Formats: sequence, structure tokens, C-alpha cells
Amino acid sequence: MMALNVLKVFGLAAVSFVLAIAATPLLTHYLYKYKMWKKVPRLKESDKVERDIPSVASLDKGKEVGTPRMGGVLIWLSTTLVVLLVFVISKIFPSDITEKINFFSRSQTWLPLFTLISASLLGITDDILVIYGKGGYSSGGISLTKRIAIVLLIGLVGGFWFYNKLEVSSIAIPFVGEIGLGLLFVPIFMITMLVMFSGGVIDGIDGLSGGVFASMFSAYAGIAFFQNQVDLATFCAVLVGGILAFLWFNIPPARFYMGETGTLGLTTVLTVVAFLTGAVGVLPIIAFPLLAESGSDVIQLLSKKYFGKKVFLIAPIHHHFEAKGWPSYKVVMRAWVISAVLSIIGMVIHLVG
Repeated sequence: MMALNVLKVFGLAAVSFVLAIAATPLLTHYLYKYKMWKKVPRLKESDKVERDIPSVASLDKGKEVGTPRMGGVLIWLSTTLVVLLVFVISKIFPSDITEKINFFSRSQTWLPLFTLISASLLGITDDILVIYGKGGYSSGGISLTKRIAIVLLIGLVGGFWFYNKLEVSSIAIPFVGEIGLGLLFVPIFMITMLVMFSGGVIDGIDGLSGGVFASMFSAYAGIAFFQNQVDLATFCAVLVGGILAFLWFNIPPARFYMGETGTLGLTTVLTVVAFLTGAVGVLPIIAFPLLAESGSDVIQLLSKKYFGKKVFLIAPIHHHFEAKGWPSYKVVMRAWVISAVLSIIGMVIHLVG
């Protein structure tokens, strides 16, 4: 039984990776043929606040104009196809093995799959609007206010699904225990999803987001597996397979960027997985890179508004290190190391706490 579970988790992750790798030439051909990238950079050199500090535009060196968005399609589409493929096989060729390999279940994978698809479709809508929109960074796509509203709506649906369907109304804090929340569980779920969504700004340097997301979902795959949530562990592992395939083509020089269709789908489903495993208490540890990214933006904004000065040379924080003179590969690889270490620490704390 254990051997079959291991095969299920790692084998299907490999299938997802191979499927995504095989699909990449088709996706790349489409993205480049139809020029699915921003037509103008988010900022111009003249937008610099201080002459001795480089702008985001100078750090990007114009790569966002000419490099397609929507690479995240590779991740959620390969994951969805693997789920459906295994499910169909189990129905057409019913047996103990095919039934066991099937990981589409109402209690473990229905909600994260629904969240992944719905949020990713919202993200691809935003990507398309940005690509064909006119003007700068803030025009063309779905406004931030509307995206926040939609994320909160997805969180509302997910929160009530947990509360009503799964009868979950508490969260576990390591070394403390269960804390009952009652109906407050729903708004806390919504806020958590919104916070994770804000970390999507991590998709800012070639290779950065892919490595970090792979570590985070690997940690939750491990947590789910050790809790005997094998279907959920398989879902996370299949996601990791798709993310690693994306990362293969996203390392410098990136063939495409993840885009909103990737970051929105992954950040929202990360919230669902954290609550499904009961490991939301270690989410701040495992997802610390996302919190650091969005937190640096918030700190920068508040500091400039109330104190008239900046804390970081450029926010989010990965651009701060670039502005200090770090090569982009050093920023990315150190972020990978930090993410891997924190993911391991978070997983261990949850399992022993």
C-alpha cells in the first residue's frame, strides 16, 4: 500500500512534468506568434524618484516587452489534464490499481482544483487585457480593486465550503492546539487568501516565482502525505511537476513569464491546501517569501506616505537587492535556498507540533 502511494504521488508528478514539457513548444509558438506580451514597459526611466537609484524599467532592461506572459497556463492546464486523465482511466479501466491511482476526490481535491481553475481563468483574463490594453502598468488589465473583490469572493465561497460542507471551524496552531473560530473562520479564510494573493508580486525576476512555489507546494505535499491525505499530496505533487516544467523554461533568459494566470491560481490554491491539511498555522513560515514580497510593498507605501522617505531602494524586496547591485541570479538562487529551508522547517514544525 505504501509503495503504491509513493508511486501515485511521485509517478503522477513526473507525468505532469513530462506533459507540461511536451506542451511547451505549442504554448511558446502561440505566445510568440500572437505577441502575448506587454506593449509598453511598466515604468519609464523618467519615472525615477532619485537619480542614483535605478528604476524598475532599468532592472528589467525591457524584457517584459518582448517576453510573453501567461506561462502559468502550463502549470494549471497540465495539472487539470493529469487529474482528468487519471480519473477517466479509472472509469474506463476499473481495477484496484486504477481506482487507487485516481486522486480526484470530493473531500481532498475537488475544492483546490476548482479554486485553481477559477482563479487561473480570472488571471488569464487579466493577462489578456493587459496585453491588448493601451497605456502603462496600471491600465488595460482588471483593476486592483476588482481583483481584490474577486479574490475575496473566491475566499468567501471556499470559506463557506469548509464551514458548511467540511464542517471545519477551527485552525491548529503548532504547540498550542486547535482554536475554535466558529463563523469567524470564514472571514479569516478570506483574509488569508487575500494575503497570499498579494504575494503574487514575486513573479518579477526570471526563475524566482517557480522555485519558490515549487518549495511551498512540496512542503504541503509532504504534510498531506504524512497525514494520510494521499489524494491531496498527489494534487500538490502534480502541481509541483507543472511548476518545475515551467521553471525549466523560465530560468534566464525566460522564454515566458508566469503572469497573473499563474500567480493568482497558485496563491489562492495555496490557501486552500493549507486549510485542508490543517497546516495554516505554519503557512507564514512556508510562505514567508510571499509575505516578504507583499510586506515590502506595504512598508514602502506607508513609509513614503507618512514619513516621506523610502525604506527600500525599490519595492518589492527582490528589486531592492537588485538595486543594491546583486546579480539577478544571486537574488533568485538565495530566494530558492531560503524558501526550501523555510518549507522544511514549516513542515517539521507542523508534523511534530
